[in-house]
Amino acid sequence: MITISEASIQDFETIREIAYTTWPVVYGEILSKAQLDYMLENFYSDATLADNLVNKGHRFILVNEGAVCLGFASYEHHYLGKSTTRLHKIYLLTESQGKGIGKLLIDEITVLAKENQCNAISLNVNKFNKAHFFYKKMGFEVIAEEDLEIGNGYLMEDYRMEKKL
Repeated sequence: MITISEASIQDFETIREIAYTTWPVVYGEILSKAQLDYMLENFYSDATLADNLVNKGHRFILVNEGAVCLGFASYEHHYLGKSTTRLHKIYLLTESQGKGIGKLLIDEITVLAKENQCNAISLNVNKFNKAHFFYKKMGFEVIAEEDLEIGNGYLMEDYRMEKKL
């Protein structure tokens, strides 16, 4: 049985394990190993995850099949003071992809966004990440292209996408 539950600080190790498992598959042909390592260390440290959860208003949800965690997502309502929910992260184990689980997470975040009076969901996705096709299928549209400096001389080349609710 597939379940979705809210994550807490106690789930950081699970979130980190999924990120460290999925990122080399997702980004291995897009980013250098050095940039991949830099981003994982910076985005998934306990300090960064705690800051996101406690200080920045990010919420994390886990999707499980029985006792096995298949993936996670993080989001933030009223992003930048607007009536938009921001999808910060969504990652599924490779063997869980293509089975409707990503759609379940997007649907859950859509319900939560509406409950919080948000009228859109926004996200950034690497231009070379095949996930942007998934987002288009889920109703997101590319609204801009962004090159974001993330430190250490690294750049994220993204599409900014949005789905109206």
